[in-house]
Amino acid sequence: MRLGVLGLVGIAAMLYARHRFVPATFGETGHYRAAAVDAVASGKIQYAGAAVCAECHDDVAGKKAASYHRTLSCEICHGAAARHAEDPEAQKPVVPRERGAACLYCHEYLPSRPTGFPQIIERLHNPVKPCIGCHDPHDPKPSQVPESCSACHAQIYRTKAVSPHANLSCETCHAVDPRHRQEPRAFLPKKPTDREFCGRCHSKEAPGDREIPRIDLTTHGGRYLCWQCHYPHFPES
Repeated sequence: MRLGVLGLVGIAAMLYARHRFVPATFGETGHYRAAAVDAVASGKIQYAGAAVCAECHDDVAGKKAASYHRTLSCEICHGAAARHAEDPEAQKPVVPRERGAACLYCHEYLPSRPTGFPQIIERLHNPVKPCIGCHDPHDPKPSQVPESCSACHAQIYRTKAVSPHANLSCETCHAVDPRHRQEPRAFLPKKPTDREFCGRCHSKEAPGDREIPRIDLTTHGGRYLCWQCHYPHFPES
């Protein structure tokens, strides 16, 4: 009897909650409030869209379309521009000058970002100066061609600098097309693909300094590649 009463109370509570808290149009066309579609459609339009921007700024749009920022919408950096599109004098687009509130959303150094993605440490990289003072955001190529791999691969460079591989240049293991410095993503460096590459220095038969760790390539590690167990930029001594 008690369980039955509790069950009836629970059912009554569920029916009340459904009537009191679930929107009337919920579930009519899917697992959402159907009236939300009309509510969104009736909202004020704030964004113009990149295609509208290009109608007046075709020169800038053309430059950006061929750059690394080609997938970014204009309003990501310049703010909502629907009013500007309707009346260019009524509202001017934002020109981002604050480092932290604009470019550093994507380009502040984070270990989770892929190596090679342009990143900086704000307090070290031209502090105080606005990014647009040196970089054209519509065609964000480096203001000068990097002379060292450390310009883009700072974390790896610092790690390698305190490792047993500190004296090896990056090109010892990576085949790098000279055009990689100007167009890094179009000409990616090549990595070793076989165990024999590491064996040039680390096999028992390899010439050179006998203090270098040596292994028998035929038995050590089985079918696994060396870098599946050892991190090349900081190999254990």
